[in-house]
Formats: sequence, C-alpha cells, structure tokens
Amino acid sequence: MPRYTASPLAEHSLALITGLQTPEGAYPASPSFSAYAGYCWFRDGAFIADGVSAAGEAASAERFFDWCAGVLRARADHIRWIVAETAAGRPPTGSRMLPARFTFDGRDGTDEWWDFQLDGYGTWLWALVEHGRRHGTDLSPWRDAVELTVDYLVASWQRPCYDWWEEHSEHVHVSTLACVAAGLGAAADAGLLDQAREADTRAAADGIRSLVVAEGVQDGHLLKWLGSTAVDGSLAAALAPLGFVEPGSGLGAATIDLLERHLTVDGGMHRYLGDTFFGGGQWPLLSCFLGLAQLAAGDRDRAAELYEWAASTATAELALPEQVDRHLIAPRMKQEWVDRWGPVATPLLWSHAMLLRLGAALDARPALLVTELVQEGPAR
Repeated sequence: MPRYTASPLAEHSLALITGLQTPEGAYPASPSFSAYAGYCWFRDGAFIADGVSAAGEAASAERFFDWCAGVLRARADHIRWIVAETAAGRPPTGSRMLPARFTFDGRDGTDEWWDFQLDGYGTWLWALVEHGRRHGTDLSPWRDAVELTVDYLVASWQRPCYDWWEEHSEHVHVSTLACVAAGLGAAADAGLLDQAREADTRAAADGIRSLVVAEGVQDGHLLKWLGSTAVDGSLAAALAPLGFVEPGSGLGAATIDLLERHLTVDGGMHRYLGDTFFGGGQWPLLSCFLGLAQLAAGDRDRAAELYEWAASTATAELALPEQVDRHLIAPRMKQEWVDRWGPVATPLLWSHAMLLRLGAALDARPALLVTELVQEGPAR
C-alpha cells in the first residue's frame, strides 16, 4: 500500500507551504497570482494549517493560529461593537463586518474585494481544535481569540454573506453554515468557554443544523444555499473533514452521489454548474475534499482515485494549480480572466494542503478501519 505523504509531490507540498509561510505566520494564498498576492485568507489558511498539522508540521500550524489570534485581538473592540449593535437590532452593513482576508502583517486590504464572509472564522476555530486533538496541544493561549470569534459568529451566523467563491452575497450558503457550525461545535467541546458562552455556542450550532435540515436539503441532499436547487463542490467539506453531516448517513451518501454525478468528470471536480471563472475548470482541492468524504463514507478506492487525479494536475515543477482546463464548462470565458488577472494561480497553497490532508487520511485509514469510521456518530 503506498504511503501518500511520503511521495515526492507530498514532500514538495509540505516544503513549499512551510517555506512560503511569512514571519508573521500567515500563509500566502499564492505567491505570484496577481489578485491573491500579499494576502492570507482565514478560510484557506485554516485548511492549509489543518493539512500541515495532519502531515506532522505542528509548529507551522501553531504559527498560523498565532497570526489569526493577533488579527482578532487587534480588532477586539470592533468585534464587541458588531456584537452589541447586532444585539440592539442594528446589524452593521457588510462593509463593517470582518474581512475574509488580510495582509501578511494583519492589516485590512486597501483594494476592493468581496470581503464579508463568515466561513473562515468558523474554519479557524475548527482547525485549531482539530490540531489540539491531533497533537495534544494546550489551546489555552488562544482562549481570548476563540472567545472573540465565538461571540462574532453567534451574533452573525444567520446573515447572508459571500460564499467560498466570493459570490452571491444575498444568500445564506450551506457550506458557510457548515464551517460556522463545525467551528462553534469544536470550540464548545474544547473546554475553552465559560458556561454561559458555551450554552450560547451550542444553541447556535444546533440552530444552524435545524435551519439546514429545514431549508438546505432537497431530495435528500445538501443544497448550495438555503432555498436553492443547485449543489456546490464546497459541500464535500461539510461531510469531511468538517463532519457537519455524517458521510455514511443517507444525507451524506446522497450528497456525495450528486456531487459525483453533477460536478465530477473522471476525478476532477468543478465548483458548480454554470461556473465561468477561468472557463469553469476542475479544482484539485475540491477533488481532495470529495476524496475525504468518500474515504469517510467507506470508499477508499474512490478516495485514492481522487487523490491521484489531483496529483496528476501538478506541473513539471510539482506546482499544483487552483484549477485546470481539461473539461471547461465555459471555455469562451477563460481568456477574459487571463486578460484580467493573468494565468491561473499556480501554485495555490490550498491545493497543496488538501493533497497533504487527503494523503494523510489515506495513510491513516487502511481498509480494515473504514468500517469503524462509518459506524461513528455525527460530529458535534
């Protein structure tokens, strides 16, 4: 049986991520892509930290968590203002909410972006607690930043905001809710919250689950946003690694099936039908999320196929791109984006991290353990 995390590509991925991590602890989204250069996202960075943590680089992940905590502490008064205004029935506009991305030294960006996204704040909480469980790390140094994040999310989770792709700010997105609920549940279980805050946190996580069941499910599968009829590749993350939905459940199985049938060609997964960004290609990182979901649901062979497809997108220099153009949805739109921002982001650190994360899961879960995994209850 192959050792995925020992492959040359995996070793290069780990070296690339840790080598590009800034002195402040931020993970650059991509070192050369014009629209991403100089920025770190909470969402992308949290999944990157989870990937390197799973691959054994605990110190790198903790430097990122320190960076997140510093960003939040610097905005503590503003976060408290958001919470107070929301409680008073005056929720701030999206432009006054926390941004999705920051400069490496923790400042707000000065260029225009689609910034109000909640998913990253849930994801950093989840990744921090997962790291603590994985390595036995004392999480108390991050307690104050966790409290600030929890308060922000408990006050704000019901609001529409941009999704993972900086699109559709008018909707409440199921993948965003999954990130938020996973983070809140993890924080509540980590013993970092006082009794009152823990109760509010668990109530919010339960409220999210109830809302998704009521408005985010159709024909037995998860939806792109509440009230939609579409699906989105980001929904794979709700199953694994986030565990918002048990992958082996009926809802999990139906979601995996639809993602495979509607968005996946060979092993390459699209974001959603109708995608036009760089022509609407296939994303290696999404194939890795789907691989994690398939593995957690018991299909190791399919997970390995998805891993191999993602690995096959690497350049001769072992750089993994954001997307590839093997099966474009809207090929006539590709050049418009190239003219605007240049070639597709390559390397994308999030792609490298998800390859590491799926590889670590494949290494850790031989076929004999899959049955035990499927029998576990839903994560909270």
